[in-house]
Amino acid sequence: MYSKGANQYRQVGLTSEVEGADPHRLIQMLMEGALIRMSQAKTMITDKNYEGKAKLLGRVMEIIATLQSSLDNEKGGDISANLDRLYDYMNRRLLEASSANDTTMIDEVMSLLLEIKSGWDGIREEYLVTIGKKPNKQLSSNESTLASYSA
Repeated sequence: MYSKGANQYRQVGLTSEVEGADPHRLIQMLMEGALIRMSQAKTMITDKNYEGKAKLLGRVMEIIATLQSSLDNEKGGDISANLDRLYDYMNRRLLEASSANDTTMIDEVMSLLLEIKSGWDGIREEYLVTIGKKPNKQLSSNESTLASYSA
């Protein structure tokens, strides 16, 4: 009973955060969600829960496809093209990892996504200035959570 209530509470909190998030923060949240699910999928592989692993990695691949579709190829130039190829590679590796139950491939994708997320987090203040908002130092707490995702 408590678990169900806690899950509902978390869902309400997440919904509130999504509704109040700007586009930059939404991308951060997608990356965080992918990293969390990859970490959980590794545990599922270790526990031989292959159905759970497949669901989690399937969701990660959907998130990566969403990140890929959010790229602005007109404004992004070479960076956008490189990210597009990298996201494509990451999804192929996750597909291989899922079929081989290989946590090292998941670690590789986590490492790549952490690198992208680190760069994205690094431009947060610049983004806020361009949209006329004052940078919120609280959001930099995401940096401390990166260590918990480390591959």
